[in-house]
Amino acid sequence: MAEANWYVVHTYSGYEKKVEADLNKTIVNRNLQDQILKVFVPMQSVVEIKNGVEKAAEKKIFPGYVLIHMVMNDDTWYVVRNTRGVTGFVGPGSKPVPLTDEEMAGLGAPQDVVVGFEVGDTIVVTSGAWKDTVGVVRSINEGKKTLTINVEMFSRETSVELAFTDVKKM
Repeated sequence: MAEANWYVVHTYSGYEKKVEADLNKTIVNRNLQDQILKVFVPMQSVVEIKNGVEKAAEKKIFPGYVLIHMVMNDDTWYVVRNTRGVTGFVGPGSKPVPLTDEEMAGLGAPQDVVVGFEVGDTIVVTSGAWKDTVGVVRSINEGKKTLTINVEMFSRETSVELAFTDVKKM
C-alpha cells in the first residue's frame, strides 16, 4: 500500500467544519478508514473581548482550508474532491502536492507516531537498497521516524539508518 501524506484542500469560506464532518461520515460509510486517516481543521485558542467581557474562542488558523492525512489514489481523490464545499486540492492544476513533515510540525496536526520497534529487535528491510537484509535495531529516532541497524558490508559492521516504513519486525 502507498504511503499516507498530508494534503491541503480548499473549501468555501465558512464550510471548513462542514467539510470535515461530511468527509468523516463518508469515510465511515465507504469504509475508507485505512486510506483517509485524518481530516483536520487547524484551530487556535484566542481570547475575544466583546462588550468588556473576555471570552475564550476557537479561531481557524487557515480559513478556507482543511488538512487531510490520506493515501492518494483515484478513489480517495474522487471522494474528497466531490465532497460538498470542497473546491479542490492545493497544487498545480489537478495534481495535489503533499505537505512535508516540517510543514506539518508547525500546524498543530495530530502526530500519531506509534513506534513498533525496540532496541534489540530483529528486523528485515522491506524496500530500498538494503531490501531483504536482516539486522538488529541499535537505535531509534522517533523525531525523524528512523532506526539504525548494523549490516555486514565488506566483512565489516556498518551502521545503516532506515525509515520506519522501510522495515518490518521478524
